[in-house]
Amino acid sequence: MNTRDRFTTADVQRILSVSAKQLNQWNRLHLVSPQQEQGKSYYDFRDLIGLRTVKQLIDRGVPAKRLGRAVAALRDGLSHTEMPLNELRVVSDGKDVIIERGGARLDPLSGQFVLNFDTRELDESVQVITQRSADDWFAVALECEVLRKPRAEAIDAYERALRMDASRVDALLNCGALYYEESDLDKAADYFRRAIAAHPENALAHFNLGSVLEEMGQLEEARRYLQKSVGFDPSYSDAHYNLAFVCEKLGALAEARKHWQGYLDRDPTGPWADYARQRLAARVSSARHK
Repeated sequence: MNTRDRFTTADVQRILSVSAKQLNQWNRLHLVSPQQEQGKSYYDFRDLIGLRTVKQLIDRGVPAKRLGRAVAALRDGLSHTEMPLNELRVVSDGKDVIIERGGARLDPLSGQFVLNFDTRELDESVQVITQRSADDWFAVALECEVLRKPRAEAIDAYERALRMDASRVDALLNCGALYYEESDLDKAADYFRRAIAAHPENALAHFNLGSVLEEMGQLEEARRYLQKSVGFDPSYSDAHYNLAFVCEKLGALAEARKHWQGYLDRDPTGPWADYARQRLAARVSSARHK
């Protein structure tokens, strides 16, 4: 694995099923921040590991003040090693954080191997690696994506994870995205619908489904899902952009104007900012000549 591989914010959102709002928050807390080069932001492979670790720890209720120290120590420990994502496990009882690799457990803050760590509480919630769990299969799928392996391998791993945990939203979203990349829009839409059924307020799931439905020509339904995405996460700039685009197609020009402006307010230097300004100017000019 080439640790110099670079991932855009959009790549990270899709691979780890996190929102732009979460990434911005973790950046403000100095947990994991994007790197900068020639005015462009990107994450590398070890950033991806750090972001995955932050997500796991937050999901397990680890206090925020412990997150920064754990992630910094983890990155320092990885600075001279190649460590695929599916070799790493993060376990916690809500207080202590332990990184597990190949059956050995390491305290990332002290750098010491844990020999007599009391894992009775952990054993109830973290499966010892005697067989692959949903987390393990999810990590295998991520590894396939990071290494640019055939999409079918990643899809198979995600589906194995889903057979163990059918409501796992990150696997549902990633699998749907891979089917979308395969141009199988029906299959992609099915996975995004399943993600919404499992997590009804997930803004990314509504955004993805709305965007796929737009490509399928189901504009009114696409509009409804994109409206929900913006409602659940008003800071989601891409959702504003796609909703504006759909509204223009439907002739809902006032709503389109609102969301072109919404996109520009949140991402004024984004890749589609110039086009959004053109559409907004056209809408304003049209309104003046009526």
